[in-house]
Amino acid sequence: MAHRQFPHALDAPALKWRDLAERRRAHFIELYDSGRWQHYYTYEQFVAGMRQAVSAANRWAEIAPKPGDARRPVG
Repeated sequence: MAHRQFPHALDAPALKWRDLAERRRAHFIELYDSGRWQHYYTYEQFVAGMRQAVSAANRWAEIAPKPGDARRPVG
């Protein structure tokens, strides 16, 4: 019977979701920097969307760390 290495089976899809979350965050940052967000959102909507984008990107970074993302010990 073939042995499945489950922890590694979902690496590629998880990294794709992480990349998507990072691109969404970058898009919100670009909207903010350019001021274009004012054409599409109210201030409250934009802030809520930015918070969601940053939170999702941070969470996906925890779920699907990239090989170079090793955390350094504090202290």
